Amino acid sequence: MKIKEVRVIVSSPGRNFVTVKIITDTGIYGLGDGTVNGREMAVAAYLEEHVAPCLIGRNAHDIEDIWQYLYKGVYWRKGPITMAAIGAVDMALWDIKGKAAGLPVYQLLGGKSRKAFTLYGHATGNTVEDTLENMAFLVNQGFKAVRLQSAIPGLDGTYGVLGDKKNYFELQSDRPLPPELPWSTLKYFNMIEELFAKARERFGNNIHLCHDVHSRLTPIEAGRLGKLLEPYNLLFLEDAVAAENQESYRIVRDHTTTPQALGEIYNTIWDCKDLIQNQWIDYIRMAATHAGGITAMRRIADFASMYHVRTAPHGAPDLSPICHAAHGHLNMWAPNFGVQEFVGFGTKQSNEVFKYDLKLQDGMVSVGDSPGLGVDFDEQAAKKYPYKRSYLPVSRLEDGTLWSW
Repeated sequence: MKIKEVRVIVSSPGRNFVTVKIITDTGIYGLGDGTVNGREMAVAAYLEEHVAPCLIGRNAHDIEDIWQYLYKGVYWRKGPITMAAIGAVDMALWDIKGKAAGLPVYQLLGGKSRKAFTLYGHATGNTVEDTLENMAFLVNQGFKAVRLQSAIPGLDGTYGVLGDKKNYFELQSDRPLPPELPWSTLKYFNMIEELFAKARERFGNNIHLCHDVHSRLTPIEAGRLGKLLEPYNLLFLEDAVAAENQESYRIVRDHTTTPQALGEIYNTIWDCKDLIQNQWIDYIRMAATHAGGITAMRRIADFASMYHVRTAPHGAPDLSPICHAAHGHLNMWAPNFGVQEFVGFGTKQSNEVFKYDLKLQDGMVSVGDSPGLGVDFDEQAAKKYPYKRSYLPVSRLEDGTLWSW
């Protein structure tokens, strides 16, 4: 089964997405997600100019060889642009193989390890009480795990809290440039314990709680935060420290028993190797799009299982439904699956463009038996939503120093 055509479609049905469609000479096609938020066109150019010409005429069943060719066959390895391009191609090839076999991808991986997989939803608010009201909504919907983020008093803008804005697009509608948000570690520490103390007081101990620091603390500050939140029994603390220096998490681990989750900006198994084998983290949060697809995520999951590390794939809205479907199949298979981040299946616009065989019930998702990934993409509908340049924010301390966002 030869690859006949590779299409790269950039559209913006609510968010910018880079979609790859690989078409074979049998007429079977597969879909992949290559979105890198704020750098979408870089991935599109990489795919169109450098990857697609190398795929024409290749056997679409040779997933492993094609993965190695696109990774080892390029001197400039790794990085988000390269790995998102590889990830998109890899997902599309798994989709093709599943359709050719008449089986969902999770069956090709080895079959189900569970009936459905657990989600954690996002509860945010401009005050602690607002956040808890939003948590109550999720709990009433059946969610057993919730991530809590609340605005920090005294700061004009907080990660995860957009006030009356629906997304970061709305912060830059007049002139698309990176929005700037302030940060104060002191003010953050002054409010964070109250959020979790009140959550436990109101909802008890049978709901898993998570929190995303988004890389804003130093290792010793992260250790202090983990220690502070130990009485509230978090499922995990996410991205407590910037992810580049893996050794930082040794310091965090030495100072707290609060579980640690990390990895959403990692791109290869090498980025998380030391973290996993030294057991400095408890959950690895890499995404199929940014880590090189299903082939790479399967290796990472197997490696992590040797060290009691569980998977918790990134589930941001800037990953398309194709990536979410890929995670669904991985989650159904992975024996060391932990929890899946969930912000909804999409917007009205994206649901017009993407169709998917996933079912949400009681805070869990089950994957259908559609062959391949169970996702389809309406190219005509996508044309209604052309690409529009957009950025994620940057962060500065109150004195103007650039900080991690």
